[in-house]
Amino acid sequence: ERVPERVVHARGASAKGFFEVTHDITHLTCADFLRAPGVQTPVIVRFSTVIHERGSPETLRDPRGFAVKFYTREGNFDLVGNNFPVFFIRDGMKFPDMVHALKPNPKSHIQENWRVLDFFSHVPESLHMFTFLFDDIGIPQDYRHMDGSGVHTFTLINKAGKSTYVKFHWKPTCGVKSLLEEEAARIGGANHSHATQDLYDSIAAGNYPEWKLFIQTMDPDHEDRFD
Repeated sequence: ERVPERVVHARGASAKGFFEVTHDITHLTCADFLRAPGVQTPVIVRFSTVIHERGSPETLRDPRGFAVKFYTREGNFDLVGNNFPVFFIRDGMKFPDMVHALKPNPKSHIQENWRVLDFFSHVPESLHMFTFLFDDIGIPQDYRHMDGSGVHTFTLINKAGKSTYVKFHWKPTCGVKSLLEEEAARIGGANHSHATQDLYDSIAAGNYPEWKLFIQTMDPDHEDRFD
């Protein structure tokens, strides 16, 4: 009768659409869905908040999930991402502990700052992520006006077998817009589902959201040149 909610990214909204190649990158990859400009691939996208439960306000200062599933002829390709180009941790083994620190205290069901700071004080690489989270872009206006970035670094391989490291970045054609703390409190107090409603109403009105996908590349032979 009920689907148990996710541990993280429980609060979210999805939409179907398509991805269309606009530039030739066959010098980087032999992936079928990227084979030529004009090729279209069906996708489903899920936008979400991260820490709080389903039904929580979509105006909280929290990273936003931006996950895209491509239904390619060679199988499904998942591009898991957030609205920031960096992440809290580099070691995936720390992820469960990070979630425990960010989640509400199981005794009081209250999110406690000391638990967050205690964990991240031992994770210095998280500082870059915090500069995004507590910047002016820390509370997106809605799902249509935010960036997306793949969490992971991928390796593209061309027909000659040459590898290239890539990061994927989504940029909204309607621009990035964010909320101030006062605006977030006012909007969230009136409607906990404002971002979901904005996405639904925009699609229903034929005002379809659109993002452009960019890639950031690096030659594996150059990785030793960076600190």
